[in-house]
Amino acid sequence: MMRPELTSDIPEWNAGNLPPDTCCRAGILADLNAGWRTVRPVVDAERCKGCYKCYLHCPDGTIGMDSGKASVDYNFCKGCGICARICPFDCITMEAEE
Repeated sequence: MMRPELTSDIPEWNAGNLPPDTCCRAGILADLNAGWRTVRPVVDAERCKGCYKCYLHCPDGTIGMDSGKASVDYNFCKGCGICARICPFDCITMEAEE
């Protein structure tokens, strides 16, 4: 088996150049949605009970609570549908992206 040779192009990782953490607080992402989302979550605010399950389970932190109701930041939502599957009140539906 061949082993790759290390070169000066590969950075040396140390405490000085590692990120301070592997995650950030909910709602803070580095990049906007890349445009490949085909479906998006739509919240029926009248049915939302503000249980925070979608907020807690969103892997991208794009669900926020606005006046006790779930809201989606579509700039960062990837359309995975976890929020719709986890909602116990069926107030989140996945609709085709326009």
